[in-house]
Amino acid sequence: MTDADRTPWIVGVSGASGTPYAAAVLRGLLDAGESVDLVVSRASRLTLLDETGIAFRDAHWREGLRTWLARGADGKPGTFEVAEDADVRHWAAGDLAAGPSSGSYPVKGMLIVPASTACVAGVALGLSKDLLQRAASVTLKERRKLVVAVRETPLNGQTLKQLVALDEAGAVVLPASPAFYAGATHIQDLVDFVAGRVLDAAGVPHRLYRRWEGELGGAQSRGD
Repeated sequence: MTDADRTPWIVGVSGASGTPYAAAVLRGLLDAGESVDLVVSRASRLTLLDETGIAFRDAHWREGLRTWLARGADGKPGTFEVAEDADVRHWAAGDLAAGPSSGSYPVKGMLIVPASTACVAGVALGLSKDLLQRAASVTLKERRKLVVAVRETPLNGQTLKQLVALDEAGAVVLPASPAFYAGATHIQDLVDFVAGRVLDAAGVPHRLYRRWEGELGGAQSRGD
């Protein structure tokens, strides 16, 4: 695929706990044949190191990403297979001249997974202090899809106001809140539910979780 044919989803990873959510969303996008532009904030690299032991570095980002996406939510390495030719482009968080910093750069939209309260504040206020926030501001001004998977608790009044502001600006505010009707039996199931809801909001097809079909007890009758 040439650059001229490429219309990716931007995936922004901020510093909140929840790097397995980001990994599941990335795998879902790639499994659906989507292209991805990845922005990993400086704060999220500390979270990734703490939660997985993976040191994500700009100079070796492909190796770090492959290791990250292969890891299960329980921390087990080698849980998932990652295609060598996955269409991912990485942009450094400090690169404010990067493609996603401009509205003329063609993308389908942006998914922020997970979104910290600091990230929420920056996007709501239009601070653009790094590429993640700038790309989100561009996404809003261009009226493209922006999904903000906020993952902090509890939320204070100021953050709630900022989330309302994002909703009013056209973003989808999607708390990282797993549901249990899908019959989760493993931590990965709970992570995949949230990732699936993010992909639902983006309109990307997937099979990450069992959908509600109007049948009580359906989770218990899955037989798996």
